[in-house]
Amino acid sequence: MASFFKHFKHGLKKTTPTFYKIFGKIGGIFSGKKLDATSIDELEEALYGADFGVETTTEIMDEIHAAYKREKELRGQDAAEIGAAVLKRVLAGAEPDTGFSEFSPEVIALIGVNGSGKTTSSAKLAYYFEQNGRKVLLGACDTFRAAANEQIKTWSERLNIDLIASHHSADAAAVAYDAYQAARSREKDILILDTAGRLHTKSNLMEELKKIRRVLQKHDAAAPHHSWLVVDGSLGSNSIEQAKKFHEAFGITGLVITKLDGTSRGGALVGIFRELGVPIYFVGLGEQKEDLQPFSVDSYVNAIFGLEA
Repeated sequence: MASFFKHFKHGLKKTTPTFYKIFGKIGGIFSGKKLDATSIDELEEALYGADFGVETTTEIMDEIHAAYKREKELRGQDAAEIGAAVLKRVLAGAEPDTGFSEFSPEVIALIGVNGSGKTTSSAKLAYYFEQNGRKVLLGACDTFRAAANEQIKTWSERLNIDLIASHHSADAAAVAYDAYQAARSREKDILILDTAGRLHTKSNLMEELKKIRRVLQKHDAAAPHHSWLVVDGSLGSNSIEQAKKFHEAFGITGLVITKLDGTSRGGALVGIFRELGVPIYFVGLGEQKEDLQPFSVDSYVNAIFGLEA
């Protein structure tokens, strides 16, 4: 847990200063400084600025206001602990329960719009699972984007991960079918399918995803066993409507939130979770292969509020 916390604390460096800048870093709200009405208002502004949204911000501020009315000597550390407790309550259920074991191979389909980081995330996920003793195969089902095959091939070679790919404009469902067959014959534990980016408003592209599902189900009626939406965390609350549309069209079972290291809007994942109610499996906290980390509510919340693990 400590190493995960360090990763979160470092990766969320863009989000955490949203608070620190207002309250003077260590000398501000998260230390021993006594609160006043102005600093409480500034904290509320910071929560909105980090894209936590109206509902979550209101819940946090209601409890801080109530505590301040009871205790005028309330200090910054106290407010941080109150905020963290509320946020942990809001995120109850955001962590997935267990690892994978039921299916062989376990199929994970990554979906989302262009630019969300699906291809990079598929490679990093494969690396993570391989490092944790699982045998992984990548399926390059993004046959629409010309550079996608080259990108995933480069990653697979760099990380020494097996890959099934075809040519540009090939039938993505056929690639998925071949990848599943290869995963079974090679006795792989996990098959990760990198699908083409698509606008959530384009019904014909959504139909292509459904075709991939139908083809996989010729092998296994339950496949894909996981449909994870990859969301660019820097889009903030703007990504919520996008996530809703994908969920309605394809049935999302989990989330991968990328690019949290480069945004001041790291609170948006809370709104996405509240809207969809599906677990957050991984978050992207940097560019390196090990920077896609399993989501931890405690690590995320403590890093946001400047508390120690």
